[in-house]
Amino acid sequence: MTATDRSRAFRRLHQSGCFMIPNPWDLGSARWLVSLGFPALATTSSGFAWSRGKHDNRVSLEEVLDHLRLVAEGVEVPVNADFEGGFAVEPDAVGRNVAAATSTGIAGLSIEDSTGDAAHPLFEFGLAVERVRAARAAIDESDTGVLLTGRSEGFIVGRPDLAETLRRLTAFAEAGADCLYAPGIRSRDDIAAVIRAVAPRPVNLLVNTDFITVAEATALGVRRISVGGALARAAWTGFIRAAKEISERGTFTHLSQAVSSAEVEGAFPPK
Repeated sequence: MTATDRSRAFRRLHQSGCFMIPNPWDLGSARWLVSLGFPALATTSSGFAWSRGKHDNRVSLEEVLDHLRLVAEGVEVPVNADFEGGFAVEPDAVGRNVAAATSTGIAGLSIEDSTGDAAHPLFEFGLAVERVRAARAAIDESDTGVLLTGRSEGFIVGRPDLAETLRRLTAFAEAGADCLYAPGIRSRDDIAAVIRAVAPRPVNLLVNTDFITVAEATALGVRRISVGGALARAAWTGFIRAAKEISERGTFTHLSQAVSSAEVEGAFPPK
């Protein structure tokens, strides 16, 4: 399947129903998720950063582009890129970086409006919209069909203002975002409000803890569900607990709970 084929398949997934788009952090975890039958994957900035021994949002553009290329070319399903804030502030620079990302074989990418500044955690409204518009123009120029997701981060950066989130997502849709995403929303009413505000465009829901089921999200009208860094955290949980037991107690009971090598390798090609 070519990159163009994967982009077309990814767009078809957004046309009806609800699908899971789990988040691997490397090629091995990506291939294992594909073996379970998931129709698409999404990268995770936090999971990838931790695999490189770095804080989230501290990985370079070059590292991320290499990671996207490795994962997208290593699996047969569409891959959506967690492209953070586009690795730039100004719209022109965001556009250039998005153009580079479209050449990696990804089927989609997201642009968020968080700044990384605790005092001013969201980009000014007008700038945030222009950044999405620049990403849209770069994708159109690339002629790759990459699907653009516009993310508003208020609920995870200390600004849980639903009205402002809706204002931003609606503007991102008007600026050319194909899919909308407000990580951190959890109440049924808030989820439904986002879906109504941007309809008929699809909405991605972040589920990184046990607050909803796929069936319930589907009933609300959610089109796509991702888990962010939660699978990576789950993997780190097992590693940390086992390593701490060995270090602190000199015992190995957690290792007895590990899956077999054969199960891990079951999704990988033998050569």
